[in-house]
Amino acid sequence: MADRGVDLSALPKEVRDQLAELDLELSEGDITQKGYEKKRTKLLAPFIIHTPVEPPRKNDAQPSAPSSSSSHAPPPSSSSRYRERRSRRTHRSGGTRDDRYRSDIHTEAVQAALAKHKEEKMALPMPTKRRSTYVQSPIETRTPPDSSSGSEDETSVRRQSSVVAPAPPVNPNLQSPDSWINRTVQGSSTSSSASSTLSHGEAKPQPQSQPQPQPQPQPQLQYKPQYQPLYQPHHQPHEQPHTAAVTDMLAHSRIAPSENSAPPPDVTAVAPPSRGSRVDLPSNAVVRGMSRGQSRSSMMETADGVPVNSRVSTKIQQLLNTLKRPKRPPLSEFFTDDSEEIVEVPQVDPNTPKPEGRQIIPVKGEPLGVVSNWPPALQAALARWGATQGKSPALTALDITGKPLYTLTYGKLWSRSVKLAYTLLNKLGAKNEQILKPGDRVALVYPNSDPGMFWVAFYGCLLAEVIPVPIEVPLSRKDAGISQVGFLLGSCGVGLALTSEICLKGLPKTPTGEILQFKGWPRLKWVVTDSKYLTKPSKDWQPHIPTANTDPAYIEYKASKDGTVVGVAVSKVAMLTHCQALTQACNYCEGETLVNVLDFKKDMGLWHGVLTAVMNRIHTISVPYAVMKACPLSWVQRVHIHKARIALVKCRDLHWAMMAHRDQRDTSLASLRMLIVADGANPWSVSSCDAFLNVFQSHGLKPEVICPCATSPEAMTVAIRRPGVPGAPLPARAILSMGGLSHGVIRVNTEDKNSALTVQDVGHVMPGALMCIVKADGPPQLCKTDEIGEIIVNSRAGGNMYYGLPGVTKNTFEVIPVNANGVPIGEIPFVRSGLLGFVGPGSLIFVVGKIEGLLMVSGRRHNADDLVATALAVEPVKTVYRGRITVFSVTVFYDERVVIVAEQRPDASEEDSFQWMSRVLQAIDSIHQVGLYCLALVPANTLPKTPLGGIHISDTKQFFLDGNLHPCNILMCPHTCVTNLPKPRQKQPVGVGPASVMVGNLVAGKRIAQAAGRDLGMIEDQDLVRKHQYLSEALHWRAQTDPDHVLFVLLNAKGVTVGTATCVQLHKRAEKIAAALTEKGSINTGENVVLLYPPGIDLIAAFYGCLYAGCVPVNVRPPHPQNLAATLPTVRMIIDVSKAACILTTQNLMRTLRSKDAAASVNIKTWPTIIDTDDLPRRRPPQIYKPPTAEMIAYLDFSVSTTGMLTGVKISHAAVSALCRSIKLQCELYSSRQIAICLDPYCGLGFVLWCLASVYSGHQSILIPPFELESCLSLWLSTLSQYRVRDTFCSYSVMELCTKGLGTQTELLKARGVNLSCVRSCVVIAEERPRLALTHSFSKLFKDVGLSSRAVSTAFGSRVNLAICLQGTTGPDPCTVYVDMKSLRHDRVRLVERGAPQSLPLMESGKILPGVRVIIVNPETKGPLGDSHLGEIWVNSPHSASGYYTIYGEESLQANHFNTKLSFGDPQTLWARTGYLGFVKRTELLDASGDRHDALFVVGSLDETLELRGLRYHPIDIETSVSRAHRSIAESAVFTWTNLLVVVSELCGSEQDALDLVPLITNVVLEEHHLIVGVVVIVDPGVIPINSRGEKQRMHLRDSFLADQLDPIYVAYNM
Repeated sequence: MADRGVDLSALPKEVRDQLAELDLELSEGDITQKGYEKKRTKLLAPFIIHTPVEPPRKNDAQPSAPSSSSSHAPPPSSSSRYRERRSRRTHRSGGTRDDRYRSDIHTEAVQAALAKHKEEKMALPMPTKRRSTYVQSPIETRTPPDSSSGSEDETSVRRQSSVVAPAPPVNPNLQSPDSWINRTVQGSSTSSSASSTLSHGEAKPQPQSQPQPQPQPQPQLQYKPQYQPLYQPHHQPHEQPHTAAVTDMLAHSRIAPSENSAPPPDVTAVAPPSRGSRVDLPSNAVVRGMSRGQSRSSMMETADGVPVNSRVSTKIQQLLNTLKRPKRPPLSEFFTDDSEEIVEVPQVDPNTPKPEGRQIIPVKGEPLGVVSNWPPALQAALARWGATQGKSPALTALDITGKPLYTLTYGKLWSRSVKLAYTLLNKLGAKNEQILKPGDRVALVYPNSDPGMFWVAFYGCLLAEVIPVPIEVPLSRKDAGISQVGFLLGSCGVGLALTSEICLKGLPKTPTGEILQFKGWPRLKWVVTDSKYLTKPSKDWQPHIPTANTDPAYIEYKASKDGTVVGVAVSKVAMLTHCQALTQACNYCEGETLVNVLDFKKDMGLWHGVLTAVMNRIHTISVPYAVMKACPLSWVQRVHIHKARIALVKCRDLHWAMMAHRDQRDTSLASLRMLIVADGANPWSVSSCDAFLNVFQSHGLKPEVICPCATSPEAMTVAIRRPGVPGAPLPARAILSMGGLSHGVIRVNTEDKNSALTVQDVGHVMPGALMCIVKADGPPQLCKTDEIGEIIVNSRAGGNMYYGLPGVTKNTFEVIPVNANGVPIGEIPFVRSGLLGFVGPGSLIFVVGKIEGLLMVSGRRHNADDLVATALAVEPVKTVYRGRITVFSVTVFYDERVVIVAEQRPDASEEDSFQWMSRVLQAIDSIHQVGLYCLALVPANTLPKTPLGGIHISDTKQFFLDGNLHPCNILMCPHTCVTNLPKPRQKQPVGVGPASVMVGNLVAGKRIAQAAGRDLGMIEDQDLVRKHQYLSEALHWRAQTDPDHVLFVLLNAKGVTVGTATCVQLHKRAEKIAAALTEKGSINTGENVVLLYPPGIDLIAAFYGCLYAGCVPVNVRPPHPQNLAATLPTVRMIIDVSKAACILTTQNLMRTLRSKDAAASVNIKTWPTIIDTDDLPRRRPPQIYKPPTAEMIAYLDFSVSTTGMLTGVKISHAAVSALCRSIKLQCELYSSRQIAICLDPYCGLGFVLWCLASVYSGHQSILIPPFELESCLSLWLSTLSQYRVRDTFCSYSVMELCTKGLGTQTELLKARGVNLSCVRSCVVIAEERPRLALTHSFSKLFKDVGLSSRAVSTAFGSRVNLAICLQGTTGPDPCTVYVDMKSLRHDRVRLVERGAPQSLPLMESGKILPGVRVIIVNPETKGPLGDSHLGEIWVNSPHSASGYYTIYGEESLQANHFNTKLSFGDPQTLWARTGYLGFVKRTELLDASGDRHDALFVVGSLDETLELRGLRYHPIDIETSVSRAHRSIAESAVFTWTNLLVVVSELCGSEQDALDLVPLITNVVLEEHHLIVGVVVIVDPGVIPINSRGEKQRMHLRDSFLADQLDPIYVAYNM
């Protein structure tokens, strides 16, 4: 890089201005990175000082670190400098998560880890999305480049790669505490040359002769020789090359040079992994890498050996291959045991590191000194300074530009606080009415920019002896976590809020001008505390200042991991003791100046900047957040101008100052004796401190003044590094192995430098305190010396309780540690600090994370901050905002799953984002060995924020779980990280003989699963036999014996009768049509005739006309005139397949068939003869045809199955008579009865009821065409009421229309006089599992209009037998059982209680019809099954179909389905296979004959079942779960594709919800079905094809998906 040796501050002003302008252009996006570098190099060329750097390296063989911008990546040598410069901007803004500093894990380490992945190019399939979906958030919410809400770079300096010297191999059994610490005291860790040499593992040690840096003996720590680490001098002059130390280190680090190029091993193979660094994977872990052979292939084979398009990712591909391998030998028993279903527990790796040290001994701080003039209470100190030092400054506040606004002196602070105390106690209520009493809690609501008002309010409360509760200013109803603040105020019993006039004006108001009642807040009275509103107390009034006691002094709020906000109460004595301890530890002197950049309402900002400052008469300069955003250097300038001795900052402030420092040449930090880094406990703070020191050492900053500290709201200050003596050696650093940390043990990092964590100490324990480390979970057992645990503290200077929450308090504030045997080690209670750490050599405290940021994944701990840092090291600047990224875990399927959410920049391209996301996955996998579950990018400014601009984690998590996050990009990787799925089921060999199954069943007391309807009975009367042998004769007979009996009534949408047919009318019309067929159509007997009619009486007449003429009717649904392109081809197909000789239809439909529109989709010239039956002449056929035998075909029934197959079955005359007779008996149908039919009359039982049953039984059928309901929803129900119908038949689509459309209008129906109490049976006709939810909600909704809860039932038919079950008028009610879904997947039926987990309610499919026998059969072995098994339903009945209608007579297909014999048991009977799975249960109910009733339960179609992981799944179950996942999912369908589960969901909300559905769908399927979804497809409503019976056509959908015809909104490929 051009500016390698340039001191920027020495450049001429115009060059500096040009550089600044250039930076601005880059940050605004007006110039490309390449152009920027070119111009910058040109500008700096004359000023370059050539320094001797390391010799040039051979870089050609090394692939550049795979950055998304590798085309113009800088030379690796300057990477850290270059990035630091590149991310500077003139405008910068907030957005940090305030309590932690972002970044900077070795960027180099991450790049090196990614370089390994670069070798095998990951073929992650890009999600496809419709253009409109990722419209960024509306323009007004976007972040302008310089606005305050988005900080791109408050933390952009990556964690500069600390030069890490791994210790030489040590004897693992002798780990002593000293060996955790690398006393090397890093070489200045930002040195670019050194860090870059490390960045790629290929630097060979160079042969120059270089002395090895010698260890400098340290007096206070005796190291044993075998632990001797390498040392490096701490601050080397910048010119000295670092190569020596680095090459030496590389010589010691045992990294095989080839390791970067070899792809990671296929951990699923049987061979042991090739390298040992991943020992923590269980042997059967899901694949993380790929074997070398596969990585090259562009075409892949699926598990079935079928090549697939390589859009599918290689990762998924490998997953398919691993699922193919048998995991273990099959079980010997016949039944798989239930406990097999329990989650797979990954085996504990025997090489997992375990703690080996001795039990830790509590660490004691130095005694708290007693100083004679320490005040008895903090208020007393204020009183003293107010009286004796009234003129000395207490507080200086800055305006927004960073200039001093006002200075509050101690005198003013005292007098105003007294005035406020007086006002609070005496002047709030009416005369003599005291509203506040000492001990009451009061909220303090002051903005960050007004420290003066806050100080007065806080001390005023202390003087009035009321308890202040400082909170953030509420800005709107929608503030993140606002209701939780209400919980805090409620639990503290706050009724009064103090605020300033300006703040009050800014609070959100109702239209009437009152302050909004915020969600969850108690009613508050607001009091303004500006001086003009305060009353001066009378001369004799003095505030009461008692000696500090244990009463609460103030309450500090704390937001916990789950978002709840609690108040930590601090007693008066704790507050005072804490100030004394801080004074002693930090050596505060009277009259010093302190610059405070922290929030003064809580934590360090309050303890040092408000309380301890007043105790020691310190002058505090408060720099608010807003000033920092506008001018990041303001705090450095204040230190310089005021010659401040102490500064109180966070890493973020160091970082911002560093970014902006070149604007100031003359600032000096030489006056500082302490630079307190409040978040120094964050593991990543070490690099900020080093980098800041590097930049500002030349401005007088002394290395020993940097003082990191560790704090928590409960324990207050836990530890702080004391200011050092100039020239003394600096404290050590610990270089820890992340692998060790994830197991909770401390190990020096030896193997992989990429996964090291460098931690700085936070000094010693506070004066007067005692500290232990205990296990973070379970009882508070003391840790071993090499174990990470929670820091607990006993001290008088800590929090006392969570105010108002005694239960939670006990577990945190009254902890008594126990030893290994569980025995308490003493009486004294400790406070949990929530910090994780260990005690290093010399009793130094090291903190490695917080309990709140802990993610426990598969028994290993990961720190959220570490994961964020790794993600940010992946060149994020182009894609996401640095400060707006958050990590949390969600519990899915018995384990925590890691989720990362970040805000995407508006200008990031789709490809860049996806590229970044896939590389973050790889980096986190390499460095932390943990799989990410989900990575989501949301539009800028859409995540919930905390008051100081950070991300509100618990709200973000809630948004994610509720589906309200609205991401614009998402990547789910369940295949990688879900490793605890149950083992795939091994199908048992079919070798178990039939005899043993029979015996097995008998021994188990199970009967063979079969059931039968009652007998059809002997035909009573010979006349009837003759009459009812054929339906044509039955009609003829009725026309003669009862000519005027009305058989059919057809209604229109208004409920008006538009057509009737008496027996004789129907007979006459049938004769006319028969005549027309023989004359016009010259049809021969036995030829097929297609009937193309809308639902009505014409259809019935045409059917009987065909029978009269001796031809075979084929009933076909007419094409939809508005949708000919989709519906006409099906009509054409049936006409072609059935070889129809002629088409009977209406005039309208005939026109349609010959129209131009029809010509567009089919060939209209080749239609067979079309006869329109509207105006036929009155002719009679010569005779009515009588078939020679009842086995002749009566009609063909064509239907499209749910799997998209068109099948026609042959129904004989004998079957028609038997079926009609069976229905007549079951439903007790006679001439005097009336039934209402509202379903499609084109196939199956619907057609039988519409056209045949009335003619056979003589009852009257009221026909309601379902399409009429579209214009009048209540038509069907009001007809039932008007005609007092007792029995009605409908379809699911009709029931759904009524439920959705009329559900809310039952009152209206009642008012119209609709009364359904007459209905005793309402039967849904279907060929599927009963839709329990729909029938239940229908019954519930219309209960109000008299519908009996027992009325609704279902029927069941299939292709081979149109009616197997039908709920009749007699017999027991249909029963519902709950079965265990886990067993069902194993083809077993286990009944459970209602509400049991994983239970599935199933309703009996109606009573088995008379003359029907069913048996449950194993579809593979064709042997009968026992009661408790799921199997195929086989049926034997006189009305089964005769076979499939096939043109070429494929007898094998037909025989298989229609005439099958059992393989054992009863080998004589012929059965028809329905193709449906179900089971039979003997119930407690009795049937008509007094026997116990056998109920048949249909579970689903065999063709539709999904075989996944060796288990059998029914799509409807998965779809039910998916539809429950989010309110915006209208309908969903699932199918498999190359062993992957594909879920298609219709989105009924706005398109921005589309991506919210992906994680929710994946979660719910994983939780409830133990399956990983491979592809999630989000489509528009109405895309999932549904047939006329309301069944989903999943195979059509699958074909459209594979042919890319769905036009999806979004397709997500889960990795």
